[in-house]
Amino acid sequence: MKVLLPVDGSAVNARAARYLVKHWPEGAQVTLLNVDVPLNEHVTGHLDAQSLAKFRTDNGNAALRRARRILKDAGHIHDEKLLVGDPGAEIIDVAKRGKYDLIVMGSHGRGVLKSLFLGSVVVKVLANSTVPVLVIR
Repeated sequence: MKVLLPVDGSAVNARAARYLVKHWPEGAQVTLLNVDVPLNEHVTGHLDAQSLAKFRTDNGNAALRRARRILKDAGHIHDEKLLVGDPGAEIIDVAKRGKYDLIVMGSHGRGVLKSLFLGSVVVKVLANSTVPVLVIR
């Protein structure tokens, strides 16, 4: 079973990682994914390519840190991906192209109405993914 665990470094994503560890499917292949939103052109215009790449890597690693530690402490081996783009769209694309069986996501639990106005990534993935999504609150 291939499982995609998108994370942004928040406590709700750590809760999703702990849930996954507790209910780890035998033989599971898990990928931690962080999708960083594109920076404003005014910011990127002042950075050289090497500085921008370092910023992206540092930012992505910071977002993966909690979930990485949870999986490692439980003795689980996983893959990692760092991407830049629209988080909802990238999660859906990675899950589909990578032929994942399940997406496990943490939710802030804001409720449907607030999520619609705030543009919740979980809502976007639930609405558009053909891969099953397990939301942990």
